[in-house]
Amino acid sequence: MQQIAQNFFTYIKESYQELGRVIWPSWQNTVRLTLVVIGVSVAFALILGAFDALLSFLLRLLLLS
Repeated sequence: MQQIAQNFFTYIKESYQELGRVIWPSWQNTVRLTLVVIGVSVAFALILGAFDALLSFLLRLLLLS
């Protein structure tokens, strides 16, 4: 049990040290990339929605004919 606790605390200590070596992005870069992700997600949703509406329209035409 003591070995498990020691391994756990070693892991926490090494993780904390590793976080000190991380190069964190600037606030402006974070905001810019977040907006890019949101924009791409919205564009993709619009494209999929339009494709779904088109296929629904074509299917209704096919079934009602």
